[in-house]
Amino acid sequence: MKFTDGLWQLRPGVTALYAAEAHDIWAEDGTVTVTAPTTVIHRRGDTLNRPVLSLTLSSPLPDVIRVRVDHHVGGGEERGFELLGAEDGHGVVKADDTHGATLTSGALSATIAPGAPWNLSFHGDGRPLTSSGHKSIGYFRLADDAHVDPAPVGAARSSAHLAQQLSLGAGEAVYGLGERFGPLVKNGQTVEIWNADGGTSSEQAYKNVPFYLTSRGYGVFVNHPGHVSYEIGSEAVQRAQFSVAGESLEYFVIYGPTPKRILERYTALTGRPARLPAWSYGLWLSTSFTTDYDERTVSSFIDGMAERDLPLSVFHFDCFWMREFNWCDFAWDPRVFPDPEGMLARLRAKDLRVCVWINPYIAQRSPLFAEAAERGSLLKRPDGSVWQWDLWQPGMGLVDFTDPEATRWFQSKLRALQIQGVDAFKTDFGERIPLDVAYFDGSTPERMHNLYTHLYNTAVFEVLEEQRGQGEAVLFARSATAGGQRLPVHWGGDTGSSYESMAETLRGGLSLAFSGFSFWSHDIGGFEGTPDPGVFKRWVAFGLMSSHSRFHGSSSYRVPWAFDEEAVEVTRLFTKLKLRLMPYLFQVGVQAHETGTPVMRPMAMEFPEDRNVAHLDTQYMLGPDLLIAPVFSPDGTVEVYLPDGTWTNHLTGERVEGGRWRTETHGFTSMPIYVREGAVLPIGARDDRPDYDYLDGLTLRVYPGPDGETTLTVTDQASGESTPFTITRSGGQVSISSSRTSGWTYELA
Repeated sequence: MKFTDGLWQLRPGVTALYAAEAHDIWAEDGTVTVTAPTTVIHRRGDTLNRPVLSLTLSSPLPDVIRVRVDHHVGGGEERGFELLGAEDGHGVVKADDTHGATLTSGALSATIAPGAPWNLSFHGDGRPLTSSGHKSIGYFRLADDAHVDPAPVGAARSSAHLAQQLSLGAGEAVYGLGERFGPLVKNGQTVEIWNADGGTSSEQAYKNVPFYLTSRGYGVFVNHPGHVSYEIGSEAVQRAQFSVAGESLEYFVIYGPTPKRILERYTALTGRPARLPAWSYGLWLSTSFTTDYDERTVSSFIDGMAERDLPLSVFHFDCFWMREFNWCDFAWDPRVFPDPEGMLARLRAKDLRVCVWINPYIAQRSPLFAEAAERGSLLKRPDGSVWQWDLWQPGMGLVDFTDPEATRWFQSKLRALQIQGVDAFKTDFGERIPLDVAYFDGSTPERMHNLYTHLYNTAVFEVLEEQRGQGEAVLFARSATAGGQRLPVHWGGDTGSSYESMAETLRGGLSLAFSGFSFWSHDIGGFEGTPDPGVFKRWVAFGLMSSHSRFHGSSSYRVPWAFDEEAVEVTRLFTKLKLRLMPYLFQVGVQAHETGTPVMRPMAMEFPEDRNVAHLDTQYMLGPDLLIAPVFSPDGTVEVYLPDGTWTNHLTGERVEGGRWRTETHGFTSMPIYVREGAVLPIGARDDRPDYDYLDGLTLRVYPGPDGETTLTVTDQASGESTPFTITRSGGQVSISSSRTSGWTYELA
């Protein structure tokens, strides 16, 4: 939200109180507490009738500093995010009357200068990172007719806000803030953290995360699960501003200095992604949304894939596995699926996993509505009546996941499906959460709007882990917020079916990766409408070079032969390519689980020292060693940037020197896939399934690189046991040693 009218004035109807000086500074037990009057105190009389802001600095983890700003505290502690990694006892304080106070945590420090003007500065390894200077911390009151930007659709306007501005250096680029489909670099943008069901072609987003990181080596996480408004160099062009409604604001500054290290510390605080089973990396095929289907249709798709030698791992049933107007009653529509247990057993006999679509809304016609209402499991209005509306499903209500009993009731319906043979759930929706409700646990509706979907996904994920065990649970989730990365996989939502839609989808995935999410997918071919065969084939290559891959659409099927025979060939080529890469991809997924580094990485994350990639959002790294550049043009022309080093085309073996742009033209059975200099790529022996013994017939493909010793690890997907390999290069010679002496070989690329 913008509060000012240029440099000198406030907008009409806005009054502001700024932290003017550090009047008192207390240091005790690793904590710094500051009283910041809203004017400079020259004499004792200035302390009367004077609002103050109180700041508290502490450290919950090494290289992380918490800043809390309070105006009035009588309202009590509001709900924040679950900070799984926060601990007590970090941070060392040095304070004196001359220099103020410095809180140091690891290589990160925060210094409060005494007196006026107000100054809070952050340093990493002694290097300036960012600062909060004159008129940078403000408490704002808004009149009813204040000339400020309206709140996002569905969000309430508040009369009181706290805002923090942090300086941006020359050339400093800001990334993250959730899944956003516009430019990857957020400088110059206004971003509203407010989950919405708006597709992929607007400023709205399904996955809003109040966390950003910058090219200067630090990240900032706002611990506010409700509406957070960002002005990234868009109100004060030299500053990044974030504001929240109410009387308190809490944020964390997280030091890197590299993007990966920032994400490692951010996910240590908010949670790392669960480890995923190998089968989830294979190809998923969906019934699509509004298409007609029954078991015969489903079997024709599955058999058609097998007949065409198109390996399939998961079949997904979208909404109409349940009867219309009954969503969600978690019951198979008996008119088209009269024998669900038998059908699921037949699919299992074809070596397939099964996923079904669900959402947290209960339609009035569903028998579960009366059951849930009688139990008190549905969200209520403040007057005690059940909240309902007719959007999506007539008379639908929402499960109140702040009620443990309601959550257990919802989970019991999922357990019944798992007993039938369902392996995974697509957790759709969860964004349009109203404010005129009263939660069971007393949570503020504004704070619960974005957090609701996290409670929903958590409830489902718990059932999957309980029934399948850790490392076997898989969601396919659309909405999320901070912490949602713990519950993979997430997909990009409802897109168009054009080259432009494919490009905006990628931008959303890269922005989400910068927000701490490690696993990501999207609807191959787009969702709305039907793509032309060219778009579909290009999207197949892109989708199968993503961490997770699913065919899905709205009103038309997405089986490849519905487009043309070449689409079948493209699907076969890239599916088998991905399956041969499973020893590499699975290991990258293990690393994501252990460190929070995403599987799909923006170029600026993998090469932060290369200024040429700062704004690059048309290509990415798949793990540390594979560069992928999807083709977004009808004629197959693609511009790809290769950082310094010697790169090898994975499909042709051609060597290319980097440090420059290339313009290439590709047919549908090709795309730019380059292997990084010095890589050792573990290639599996099978291309018919993702879950096989990676060490049986493993080939380590060694690419040109400098002399020295490197270590590569391959993890067995079944047992979880890791096998390290030591690769030694010397004078053009390569040797590899390992505790495992058989079952693998190596080759020079």
